[in-house]
Amino acid sequence: MEYVFKEKRVKDLRHLVESSAELYGEKDLYVYSRNRKQYSYKYNDLLNNMNYLGTAFSKLGIMGGTVAVIGDSHPLYFTTYFATVNGNGTIIPLDKELADDEIVNFLNLAKADAVVYTESFNNRLAKNADKLPGIKYFIPIYIDTENEITDRTKGMDDVLALGKEALEGGDTSYRDVEIDLEKCCAIIFTSGTTGTSKGVMLCQRNLVAATNSSCSTMSFMTCNDTLLSVLPPNHTYEMTCGHLAATNKGMTSYLNESLKYVTKNLSAFKPSVMALVPLFVETFHKRIWDNIKSKGLEKKVRFGMKLSRFLGFFGIDVRKKLFGEILAAFGGNLKYMVCGGAPINKEIIKDFRAFGVRVLEGYGITECSPLVAVNIGGHERFGSVGWAVEGCQVKIDPEEGQMQGKYQVGEILVKGNNVMLGYYNNPEATADVFTEDGWFRTGDYGYMDDDKYIFITGRKKNIIILSNGKNIYPEEIESYLAHIEAIKECVVVGQENASGEVVITALVYPDPDKNEGLSSDEILARIKEEINTVNRKLPVFKQVHEVVLRDTEFEKTTSRKIKRHTVNKGNK
Repeated sequence: MEYVFKEKRVKDLRHLVESSAELYGEKDLYVYSRNRKQYSYKYNDLLNNMNYLGTAFSKLGIMGGTVAVIGDSHPLYFTTYFATVNGNGTIIPLDKELADDEIVNFLNLAKADAVVYTESFNNRLAKNADKLPGIKYFIPIYIDTENEITDRTKGMDDVLALGKEALEGGDTSYRDVEIDLEKCCAIIFTSGTTGTSKGVMLCQRNLVAATNSSCSTMSFMTCNDTLLSVLPPNHTYEMTCGHLAATNKGMTSYLNESLKYVTKNLSAFKPSVMALVPLFVETFHKRIWDNIKSKGLEKKVRFGMKLSRFLGFFGIDVRKKLFGEILAAFGGNLKYMVCGGAPINKEIIKDFRAFGVRVLEGYGITECSPLVAVNIGGHERFGSVGWAVEGCQVKIDPEEGQMQGKYQVGEILVKGNNVMLGYYNNPEATADVFTEDGWFRTGDYGYMDDDKYIFITGRKKNIIILSNGKNIYPEEIESYLAHIEAIKECVVVGQENASGEVVITALVYPDPDKNEGLSSDEILARIKEEINTVNRKLPVFKQVHEVVLRDTEFEKTTSRKIKRHTVNKGNK
């Protein structure tokens, strides 16, 4: 069946679900796999199950309460999200990589009334039920009869059946709820890449603003596009810029089973769009060039890229002919990768552009729901995260003496309907991040050029202050080192040397495949030599002085960002 795309603006998240079902009814919203079988979940399924689940919450006495959800991406995970917030409740999407004690702590802290979870958590929640006296209902999406928790356990099928029976019997208590756009509807416990986790409180006004701005800036996407969803669903970027926006657009989303199946699912599902963090893009880029070099085709491909760029000036697109094999590895239909979360090297973006895939770099932060800025297709500026999105104001709070060329560097401040209500049960932390006139302090440093493009220079907390007083943004140095083949992962820090001076130090996890057969001393010598080559292109005060090797990868969040606060200087 052919579906006609209609651009629409969301009024609230109930309107998002209802209007999308009206337009796209029996179209696949989600395609997913379980036990090696493929299933589909329609737009009508989302609407019906949202109303059944919301009505069941009303019957169970928890509508308007707090519901946590944890586990792998699954259609009923997202249904739970909608059912909760559209009954004026509060959803708590928890990171599936949390330790059991952390899960228990967050559930108790948030005073959760119920927890919905995928089957990978059946045993884990069963073991911890006694530590969660406030949970009225444990709701496994797939119930495991051998691991029933207590009489508080209700399988999702039974809950949906309860709600369906009540709704068809005339119970409209859920559907009649008047949505309060200003009430806290989601608490996002931050991933902790910089240390202490805080609960970011978002309301429907915030999520609606971010959804609408995502849709308007990604005007190239229609109901004919498909999304491969690879980031964890508790990640605000994935939820808002991925699922909420894609659902509003009428797209079909393929739920990736796990990180090890990304390449397989790219080939199988042939998506046109992906929302990613830089680590994925960098990994894809490395694999492409490794494959090219292993076949001895580097010179040929480099020539093809130059030819492609030249012909592009005249409106002649030969990329599918020249790079068909490369594009086939992504399914053959991939047009856009929207990337945020950390800086990405502009050379990587240029290479993908030459192959025929646009990488649109953006900027967001959980406290802003999360979208703040993004490059718009056809108006990208390399090195920039683009313009501020609609309804979002951005300005720079100048830092004395910090310049990037002619531009003043300072902390990035944001104001708009996308900015959070505050931190859960933490008025002091909330007050710390807002100016007296209501601007949110992002903690990120950057500048704006004459055309209002935003450039990120680094995190305020990550700034290295050298012994000579110079301020260094480690993310900038890391972007230079990312091109060294022998390095798989790198974090730049400031550490004291033997003389007590703070110097720029690179903590490196070498790429095992690129250093096979070499001793630790040989690897260190090789990496130092290549870093010295990079150093010769940098000002003296930005040069790396020390290199420390690690034995293992850096600890990461589920969105594949390195937890910088866990980094230490020794081998690990």
